[in-house]
Amino acid sequence: QGTTTFETKSGYGLTVEDEARALRIAAAHTDEVTYLGAHIVSPDYADDPAAYVALVTGEMLDACAPYARWIDVFCEKGAFDGDQARAILTAGKAKGLHPRVHANQLSYGPGVQLAVELDAASADHCTHLTDADVDALANGRTVATLLPGAEFSTRAEWPDARRLLDAGVTVALSTDCNPGSSFTSSVPFCIALAVRDMGMTPDEALWSATAGGAAALRRTDIGRLTVGARADLALLD
Repeated sequence: QGTTTFETKSGYGLTVEDEARALRIAAAHTDEVTYLGAHIVSPDYADDPAAYVALVTGEMLDACAPYARWIDVFCEKGAFDGDQARAILTAGKAKGLHPRVHANQLSYGPGVQLAVELDAASADHCTHLTDADVDALANGRTVATLLPGAEFSTRAEWPDARRLLDAGVTVALSTDCNPGSSFTSSVPFCIALAVRDMGMTPDEALWSATAGGAAALRRTDIGRLTVGARADLALLD
């Protein structure tokens, strides 16, 4: 359906062995691999979240960093708070990984502000935003990546793309394809959802799914037709 570049994450193993295995497999298929050991606190560490953060920033990071370009954290109530997320992302940066953040998907919180503070390439979801969050995104380099496949699959509130675009925020659009909350790999479907339910024009949605997606990966060689970029496109007749 036209997808030529994708970013993929770990996050369903939550052990050193399983996270490293997931990333090793992913790295055989894409250069855009994200270490997400901090998806949730492993149930094995439910009574000691600090010990799990130590694992994610220590032994697990050491095992996973060779296969990844990015590090991500789910900064949300019930997952990781702002201080924990900062520690995880800072440890990843020290290993040469670039930060991304699952931010403000389920509730208001510190995720977006943290993403901008650490110059994360992307703040994913951005469903529950204060005016200060929107201003921070508009004045930083962090891309707001909207993932309507998740809202469609979970019947949740839609992100307000119009608010972000009108404020001058760079917006990307993608699927969030995963077995827990987004049951589609179709970018065209997510473009349609963005136009129907999120206040985007067709031109804005197409740009966000291509050039915006490239910006969320800090890439200039894809997502646009321009001199010096790759001839990376799908032709439809």
